[in-house]
Amino acid sequence: MGGFIPVNEPLLDGNEERYLVECIRSGWISSEGPFVSRFEEEFAARVGRRYGVSVTNGTAALDAAIVALGIGPGDEVILPTFTIISCVQQIVRSGATPVFVDSDPATWCMDVSLVEANITARTKAVMAVHIYGMPVDMDPLLQLAKIHDLRVIEDAAESIGGLYKGRPCGSFGDVSTVSFYANKHVTTGEGGMVLTDDAELAERLRSLRNLCFEKERFIHQELGWNLRMTNVQAAIGLAQLERLDHFVDLKRNMALRYRENLSATPNLRLPIDSADYAHNVYWVFGILLPRLNGVDASDIAQRLASHGVGTRRFFFPLHRQPVLNRLGYGVGEVHPVANTLRDQGIYLPSGLALSMEQVDRVSEVLDSVLRELDVGA
Repeated sequence: MGGFIPVNEPLLDGNEERYLVECIRSGWISSEGPFVSRFEEEFAARVGRRYGVSVTNGTAALDAAIVALGIGPGDEVILPTFTIISCVQQIVRSGATPVFVDSDPATWCMDVSLVEANITARTKAVMAVHIYGMPVDMDPLLQLAKIHDLRVIEDAAESIGGLYKGRPCGSFGDVSTVSFYANKHVTTGEGGMVLTDDAELAERLRSLRNLCFEKERFIHQELGWNLRMTNVQAAIGLAQLERLDHFVDLKRNMALRYRENLSATPNLRLPIDSADYAHNVYWVFGILLPRLNGVDASDIAQRLASHGVGTRRFFFPLHRQPVLNRLGYGVGEVHPVANTLRDQGIYLPSGLALSMEQVDRVSEVLDSVLRELDVGA
């Protein structure tokens, strides 16, 4: 039957090795190397932004964006509850208040229709997080932001290479952030970037990522971070970016195969392939599992693992996070769609190096496990 199939395995068969050798031979392995600016410029151009500021990871990109936008005590930021904790950490650390909204049951992204009711005089920003390869419906969100004079942060980490009404994900709002973690459509191992069209904001971001050095080195008027991406990381990222269109095609073909294989599997809900504003680029292939014979998603994931198939549970909603509840955020809130996504959702092996034969094997194992449970229910 073959070996264990992991949730993700990156594809590094382009110019990655060539560019890495160039870094080593030139001696430029730090953040001062030439690949850094090349990667920033080319990635920004790819998503239609004027400026790209590379950082150490996607969480750092969000952190820097929150601080650069001046979000602080007394402010509120509206964001989806169904997302990774990276999205909320700097909001809380900056003294602002996160305000959670539920997910759209079809796209699994933020339900934009719920945003307006949560806007108050204290609301300073809204964070749109594209989920699992499907974009948030941005137009109504941007319209609300314009009416209420709100900042918009677009987290495009899970939709690199995707389009919203023909426009690249990563090009919306005041700032966009992306992650280049090993499972993303473009990877640098670890890494991220903040994207903007605002020259002053870009300069502010560069200062924050570089310890807020003044023109005279080692003099600081404020505290920043060392968030600098290395030349080695950028070299890998540039090679990955060159193949982004191919990677998106691989993801969509992989998803098509899963959809064909699993179309007749009982009690299984597949991800949305498209909405009237976008096609899914399938950062991961997520599914919603049934509750059969008292067996939940965690149990099914364990059964799949015993057959050599790796999976990952969906995000744990922010309104249920113990650390946030202890701080008084999300306590008693009810967001039923996000709860369902967490309780019944897993994603299947979806890495770029996954073969169609492996997709078929995963599909066969999942179908078999669910049919056995259905019979026993």
